[in-house]
Amino acid sequence: MPGVIDLVDDTVATLAETCDGLSAMGVDFDDPERLDNAARWLRRLGNDKQFLGDVLVAELAQRHREDVLDSSYGPQVVILAPPNGNFFIRANIWPSTDEHMLRASGGTSFVYGLPHDHNFSFLTMGYFGPGYWSDYYEYDYEAVTGFTGEEVPSLRFVERSRLEEGKLMLYRAHRDVHAQHPADALSVSLNIMHTTGAQGWLDQYRFDLDQRRIGAIVSGGPSEAFMRIAVGLGGAEALDLAHRFAHCHPSDRMRLACWDALAAVATAQERDGLWSAAEQAGSRLVAAEARRRRAELAASGKRT
Repeated sequence: MPGVIDLVDDTVATLAETCDGLSAMGVDFDDPERLDNAARWLRRLGNDKQFLGDVLVAELAQRHREDVLDSSYGPQVVILAPPNGNFFIRANIWPSTDEHMLRASGGTSFVYGLPHDHNFSFLTMGYFGPGYWSDYYEYDYEAVTGFTGEEVPSLRFVERSRLEEGKLMLYRAHRDVHAQHPADALSVSLNIMHTTGAQGWLDQYRFDLDQRRIGAIVSGGPSEAFMRIAVGLGGAEALDLAHRFAHCHPSDRMRLACWDALAAVATAQERDGLWSAAEQAGSRLVAAEARRRRAELAASGKRT
């Protein structure tokens, strides 16, 4: 499960001081010294119990006039410091079941009840309220191919706990899995997110906890969408690129997106042969997904 960091520091830091402190050393959660530095600055920022309210009031007061923050905020996430080097800072709002926003939007809008891992590491701290609950699990990412329905024997339950005010934790990329549940009352957490250029190509999974299986890849990127659109528009160069990427792109997820794009413009008679070729294209992920799609085509043919 995420590691709890027991760090006592009564210093109060502003958001600007926190950004400066992080930038001075850089953020790398695999480096003990930099991890300690980031955790200490998050603790200091969390000690300021007024700054977030001031940020929200300023943003609301300036609505439609000028941006107080460099990035807009949604119903749950407030970007406090946009990407700066290899990190950014955000606040997350966690409603309880008594909140109108949760009743109106449903739990999925706040990632409640969605067991998942992360393709990045991040620090989190309970800032306000009792905190959201999580069922925590761990698994071996290196032992997983990532296709839908894949068994994950290494997935194991650790505990249920909540991110109460002042609790500081490190979520580890590709290891910690959690299914979040509503806070007992409205709560807020603060995060320092570590970002890298490779992050967009690293897979993040949703899990079927009952079956101990991969539910889906949930980290699709814009390149995959661009490929599907380009192939759908029918250009010869797009088709050629899709065929080449389907066989040799370093990302298995991108390879699968190319096969999906090609299948979308193929005739019904061509699709089984297309997915048969995909099974032999040199990717375990693509091969498993291709077999599943061929089985779906066969089942569909039997029904008709």
